Amino acid sequence: MQRTILIIEDDTEINDMLRILLRQNGYRTISAFSGTEGILAHNKEVSLILLDLMLPGRSGEDIIRELKAKHNVPVIVTSAIHDVGKKVDLFSLGADDYVTKPFHNEELLARIGARLRTNTELNANDTLTYKDIVLNRSDFSAVCSGKSVELSKHEFALLALLMEKPDRTCTKSLIYDTVWDYENSADDNTLNVHISKLRKKLKECNPDEEYIETVWGIGYRLKK
Repeated sequence: MQRTILIIEDDTEINDMLRILLRQNGYRTISAFSGTEGILAHNKEVSLILLDLMLPGRSGEDIIRELKAKHNVPVIVTSAIHDVGKKVDLFSLGADDYVTKPFHNEELLARIGARLRTNTELNANDTLTYKDIVLNRSDFSAVCSGKSVELSKHEFALLALLMEKPDRTCTKSLIYDTVWDYENSADDNTLNVHISKLRKKLKECNPDEEYIETVWGIGYRLKK
């Protein structure tokens, strides 16, 4: 699959150089020449962002925050700044990598490839599947038998816990600790109500399938 990289760089020559380099190496590109333009251009097709830190008007720190809030993909900062403290601050704000100008094209391409691979692996780990249920922990979406399922925060966490290891029996203690943070914040009645609602919602999507079974005196597990 061809990936799209958003270039946010106010220097026209550098922007054009990056666009040509990336397209020659199999990437799609979107070019922006200011932070505001870059934020507006950022969409769900973008897989990675190259961000010049020294843009006019707005600070690079503010731009990183807004880009990450809109659609969280890897951001590689490019800048002539060599200050180690400044680099550390950028990482704390959400930047994923830093390349000091002037940079070698081969190094930049290697860093882009590494960040894209890491992000792909993280996204894969965010998806859980069992039978015809698909959970995506990155956006808290749930699909059963091809139909979207609206789950509460605790219902989603409960189903995710069961789906992480389909062969495992989840004890009530484990469920309380994981879903409700600590055991005293929930009781048997609370858990039973959530299991009942979860079963009902899944049954509405696929009446012919049973997903969750009770292990009496212990807890719950997915039905094989």
